[in-house]
Amino acid sequence: MVKHISSFGRNGVHDYLLIRATAIIMTLYTVYLVGFCAFADINYASWTQFFGGTFTKVFTMLALVCVLIHAWIGLWQVLTDYIKCSKLRAFLQLGVIAVLFGYFFSGLFILWGA
Repeated sequence: MVKHISSFGRNGVHDYLLIRATAIIMTLYTVYLVGFCAFADINYASWTQFFGGTFTKVFTMLALVCVLIHAWIGLWQVLTDYIKCSKLRAFLQLGVIAVLFGYFFSGLFILWGA
């Protein structure tokens, strides 16, 4: 069996399970947000109070991490399928990793404050 160093789950079964698990968590987060928007009078105060709660902050960070894992696995699969030049693929993967880390730390600082 070939092990890919840049694969998140290290094999196809783990990647498949991670994609499905992250999709479920992202769906639950979407339902959570839509539920809030549907049943609340949305203004600045209610929005601030909603995102000020610890549960919402933790759930938002969990959803963000799931989006990043989901994106990494999907983009890794696309890059390994369609970019045959290993140096170009490694450069693109490094760029994707840099962007994903940027998104993570941006979300972390925005949500929890500096």
